[in-house]
Amino acid sequence: MGILEVKGVGKRFGGLQALGDVNLSVQQNTVHAIIGPNGAGKSTLLNCFVGKLIPDTGSVMFDGQSVLGRSPHEINQMGISRVFQTPEIFSDLNVMENMMIPCFAKRDGAFRLHAFEGVENEKELVEKAEQMLIDVNMIDKRFMHAASMSRGDKRRLEMAMCLVQEPKLLLLDEPTAGMARADTNNTIDLLKEIKEKRDITMAIIEHDMHVVFSLAERITVLAQGTPLVEDTPENIKGHPKVREAYLGEAH
Repeated sequence: MGILEVKGVGKRFGGLQALGDVNLSVQQNTVHAIIGPNGAGKSTLLNCFVGKLIPDTGSVMFDGQSVLGRSPHEINQMGISRVFQTPEIFSDLNVMENMMIPCFAKRDGAFRLHAFEGVENEKELVEKAEQMLIDVNMIDKRFMHAASMSRGDKRRLEMAMCLVQEPKLLLLDEPTAGMARADTNNTIDLLKEIKEKRDITMAIIEHDMHVVFSLAERITVLAQGTPLVEDTPENIKGHPKVREAYLGEAH
């Protein structure tokens, strides 16, 4: 049994079959990539993982519990955090203030309009946020206004905001989208470092095959909403079904 178990999941939007009988098992402490052409159903499947969408058929179990019908906060409290395609940070706050918000949320489930309200009683949360910034090499930017940062730094901050909550599963939805190659490589290095240091499972949706093959231990290929192949990166490379899905013809 994997930490994330998807069984028989199907989802329609009107006449469009976005997902059809998807079965997927993400093993604990691995990096599992989900790839496929545009429209293959990757984002729809990810939204089913976090309760944003409820499948028409099938089940999604995380750590032995169903995620279906749960609120985003409940899913977060279960131990699932998500990095979005566009970094979701609070642009009107600085880096440290951004970090404090998930610290408070993890403790009492409440987001605060001012991140440092009552901070004199929350020294341990401040120390935890600062340590996370050290871990992702952003401590020197802790007072930088988030709106002024590069996309790569915004992504790094968003990851830190997820990781400070100590999730069991980190979902990454195209974490290098829109990045220059240097920022992409930095993100790969950061994720490798996170994986080495933390007891964490990652599921990644990504179009950049350099990222996928640099990180993934297991890959599921979707085509038209249905799993086509699931295998190791070594076996996925050059697989005729994968080449057909991406190139439109078998080789």
